[in-house]
Amino acid sequence: MKHFLLSGVIAWVVGTTLVQPVLAQTTERVPALREKVYSQLARAQQEAEDNGVQAGLAALKSVEDRADSMNSYERAMLWNFYGYTYYDNEQVDKAIDYFAKVVQESPIPESLRKNTLFSLAQLSLTEGNFQETLDYLDRWENVAKADELSKAWVLKAQALYQAERYAESLPFIQKAIAAADKEDKAPQENWLILARAIHYELKQTEQVAAVLERLVKLYSKPEYWLQLAGVYGQLDQTKKQLAVLEAANQQGFIDTAGELRNLAQVYYINQLPYKAAKIMKDGFDANKIETNLANRKFYAQSLMQAREYQQALDAYLWADEVSEDGEMLAQAAHVALNLDKNQRATALAKQALEKGEVRNAGNLWLLQGMAAVNQRQYEQAVEAFAKALEFPESKAAAQQWQRYAKSQVDYQARVNETAMN
Repeated sequence: MKHFLLSGVIAWVVGTTLVQPVLAQTTERVPALREKVYSQLARAQQEAEDNGVQAGLAALKSVEDRADSMNSYERAMLWNFYGYTYYDNEQVDKAIDYFAKVVQESPIPESLRKNTLFSLAQLSLTEGNFQETLDYLDRWENVAKADELSKAWVLKAQALYQAERYAESLPFIQKAIAAADKEDKAPQENWLILARAIHYELKQTEQVAAVLERLVKLYSKPEYWLQLAGVYGQLDQTKKQLAVLEAANQQGFIDTAGELRNLAQVYYINQLPYKAAKIMKDGFDANKIETNLANRKFYAQSLMQAREYQQALDAYLWADEVSEDGEMLAQAAHVALNLDKNQRATALAKQALEKGEVRNAGNLWLLQGMAAVNQRQYEQAVEAFAKALEFPESKAAAQQWQRYAKSQVDYQARVNETAMN
């Protein structure tokens, strides 16, 4: 920022030649900056550079003692030097005071007035003086050209945004962006970032997405792709969310554990569970995704939804290794039953009950009964269904299955009795 202000506020004294007087926009003629005064100011600046700020200020004070004999232009340049010296010493409040004195002098060159007013607006913004920023910009606009106004609109938008006057801020940044669009120019990146922030504060999620779409198109950066995907998710536009995440992944923008897990979840939401599982597996193998219980469980669920039952079984057993309750074993038991591995399902159900703290113990007894039915072990099935009847969540299903199992027990008894006769 120093360099910007140097070029804006101090441009009138850079170089070894005198600045020639120019006409102001009024009919009032601007007096000349005499070489004697310029030389004194230049010596003060050199003193500051060679011997420090205090030495420079002392030199300027000796010049100021003769201020009554100076014309308006010369006094303006004296205040300008003061302002620059304080600014260079990071005393922004004093710099503002002296730059304000510059624009109080009249007549002075309009270019000096214009540059100083804009720099005052910038400095006031850095100091959090938002209303002063707006006032200086209003004055600046009175002497600025039409094609320069965009930078004032942006600065006004920044001031109002920082003042938390978001609704007032929005039209100014929109005007600046629209002006760039009208000239077929890309709006500056920081303009779009500010527009995005304002829409976010106003809870205008669709507009946030629209701005991010432009940021992705014009200034393709990883954070813009990922933010756009997140906003699509908030809007329940999951297909767009997935498309953006896939494009980001192809460009190498998705790398952290959270980003990979998010991509996997979006695949899962979009009914692509096998791709979700693959992202998780690749992340585990690359040591990018932590192998904690939550991640192992999600990996197993993805495989289950993809109907990769054997892999899902192995994954649930892997998740059980870091689980303190029997829930992962319970899930593994259900997968084993789907695989028609009835003995394995029964054993896993028993292990789950023994480990404890399962969410639905009744269903594990129901599962054991069904596994017994599959193996035509009907008496064992009746006993298991009797246990399942004790739990409200499994009672209705257990009653039906138990009636069937008992009918099979009775049928076997009749068959055996007939055979004996």
